[in-house]
Amino acid sequence: MRVTAFLPGLALLALPSFSTAQSPYFPAPVAGSNWETTDPANLGWCQDRIDSLYAFLDAHHTKGFMVLKDGRIVLEHYFGTFVQDSLWYWASAGKTLTSTVVGIAQEEGYLDINAPTDTYLGAGWTSESPVQEALITVRNQLTMTSGLDDGVSDVDCTDPTCLTYIADAGDRWAYHNAPYTLLQEVVANATGQNFTLYFNARLRNPIGMDGFWVPVGDKNVYFSTLRSMARFGLLASNRMVWDADTILHDAAYFDAATTPSQSLNPSYGYLWWLNGQSSYMLPTTQFIFPGPLMPEAPADMYSGLGKNDQLLNVVPGRGLVLVRMGDAAGTSLPVATVFNNVIWQYMNALDCNTAITEDHRVGELTLVPNPCTDKTRILLPPGAHLADVELYDVGGRLVHSARNVNEVDVSKLASGVYSMKVAIGADRYVSRLVKE
Repeated sequence: MRVTAFLPGLALLALPSFSTAQSPYFPAPVAGSNWETTDPANLGWCQDRIDSLYAFLDAHHTKGFMVLKDGRIVLEHYFGTFVQDSLWYWASAGKTLTSTVVGIAQEEGYLDINAPTDTYLGAGWTSESPVQEALITVRNQLTMTSGLDDGVSDVDCTDPTCLTYIADAGDRWAYHNAPYTLLQEVVANATGQNFTLYFNARLRNPIGMDGFWVPVGDKNVYFSTLRSMARFGLLASNRMVWDADTILHDAAYFDAATTPSQSLNPSYGYLWWLNGQSSYMLPTTQFIFPGPLMPEAPADMYSGLGKNDQLLNVVPGRGLVLVRMGDAAGTSLPVATVFNNVIWQYMNALDCNTAITEDHRVGELTLVPNPCTDKTRILLPPGAHLADVELYDVGGRLVHSARNVNEVDVSKLASGVYSMKVAIGADRYVSRLVKE
């Protein structure tokens, strides 16, 4: 796992008491229509802290940021030349759209997620044996448990030659784009309709979203305005009901989509990332990390997370929806966990009654490689060349320390997960290191 450095410049002494969700407001289902707002001061949020949040977002290449409370806009800010009508890509945050459309297609009787995928794609859609391929269901595609090898040279390639066996379906969790992408073909073949047209009629148009799917290589990537992403977040916050119009009636499917879908990675539902679970896995590694995905964020949050830190966060218990579009904030992860977590540090500090100090900075630094076998290099923030390092094992025991270094030798340590504390002057960082 690679993480990157952020300097929130604050430490919380008390967490804010976000009010619980109230009956939601829904803007008219017409793109570009008026949208009611809530004054942040009415929530007890301090303007100077909002300004600090915006400054942090601006410094990390954000183009648009928005927060809804019970459906009304509390924060909406655009950076640089990006404006309300600008379009941007969702990246993998758009997987949540496909998850929803699969549920709608099942509800309408077109498909069964427990049926083998070859029911809809035909035999030979992979390079597996017929017996191995027949084990893969649509549900495996939704949960990233297809058993197809994510270690191939092109994880986006959907040709059968790229879809090879590594484990039986259901026995291994791995974040793999190609089986996900083929879900759209599953829907198209099952319904007999073009996926985009079906998506537009069943989901996009009824809630007033704009946007469109764009083929990018083997992938389909969704582009829209920031407000359209927020519209979908509001729909998800209200369990797929838009005002008096139920978009997805199957409550059991939605519950399954936004709760642990399997035991291998409890922080993953049906293409939704889940916070507040006991452990999590991340793309590109089979390591299981203890604790919640984003410890600073609300435990009941479920998210669409995309490359280059595209964010769609839904917190139903508080009636909050938070969305972010932009360029990469600095992390090389395929999904925006680190950056998202730091944003929530700022969100938690917005309440004027929350005491904070400005002399203790906490963040994470990129370690390369990570996981590693012998040495890892610390990518230090601009202006820093050396740091003091302490490495702790899972039991909290100090197992290694060094002063004035930018590289750490872990060759003599046992395999496992370690917490690396890095000190650079008054700044403090904590990063997670995996020793293989």
